[in-house]
Amino acid sequence: MSTRTANPMWSALASAFRTNKTSWVGFVMIVLIILAALLAPVLAPADPIEQDILRKLEPPSAESILGTDSFGRDILSRILYGARISLVVGLASILIASLIGGALGVIAGYVGGRVDRLIMGAMDVMLAFPTLLLGLMIVAMIGPSLQNLIIAIALTEIAPFARIARAPTLLLREREFIEAGRALGFSDLRLMFVHILPNIVSDLVVMGTLWMAQAIRTEASLSFIGLGVPPPTATWGSMVREGFEHILDAPWLAVLPSLAILLTVIALNMLGDGLRDAIDPKLRRE
Repeated sequence: MSTRTANPMWSALASAFRTNKTSWVGFVMIVLIILAALLAPVLAPADPIEQDILRKLEPPSAESILGTDSFGRDILSRILYGARISLVVGLASILIASLIGGALGVIAGYVGGRVDRLIMGAMDVMLAFPTLLLGLMIVAMIGPSLQNLIIAIALTEIAPFARIARAPTLLLREREFIEAGRALGFSDLRLMFVHILPNIVSDLVVMGTLWMAQAIRTEASLSFIGLGVPPPTATWGSMVREGFEHILDAPWLAVLPSLAILLTVIALNMLGDGLRDAIDPKLRRE
């Protein structure tokens, strides 16, 4: 049974990626970025936090491919290690948000009534705050660190996942296989998380791919204003902030990490478009 259900999924995915050529570009870019982050200890030409004041603000050269910052630290090494922070924060926060938000959305859609109004009312309150502002408020209260940054960004992304999960749950709860499960005496928990949730996982995956780009932007923004991972850890947002102080005499300090953020966000959006095309039957027919 698993083979019969898996083959159409992979077939639809391959078909969508053949139609949407940019999806392959996004996929290849993301794979390269992940490999660069994983292989940072091998690829980095220097220690990302090692300072050499005698070499500060060196432009790109054969000795330092992307130049050095105001403390003489190698820019290429810091970008490679910064990719680790961005990917870990983005992936972990979206995973947490999708689990919590997906569960809340399924519960709200399945139970309905007062529970639905209570859960979705809380989600509406969270959506009323801009993502960056809400993340800033949370980090300011619990303090800047890698773990707190993940928690803060995850909390800002719960509401969209809850909405994405609730909509199909409202339809699925009336389907014949759910009615059959009730007739067989299945508990509501089993119906929600064994029979309904697997049917909406694809929607959550697509949402997660697209919103991971948002999570990376939020992490970079919080790091830019000093509420990210504390220094001397290399993060793209903090690198942009440090480079902004020398934007006229050493523009590469801010431009290069900004390009890293831009390419990662574009790649995730391209990949998300391909996954959406593969999963949405209306888009496949078009």
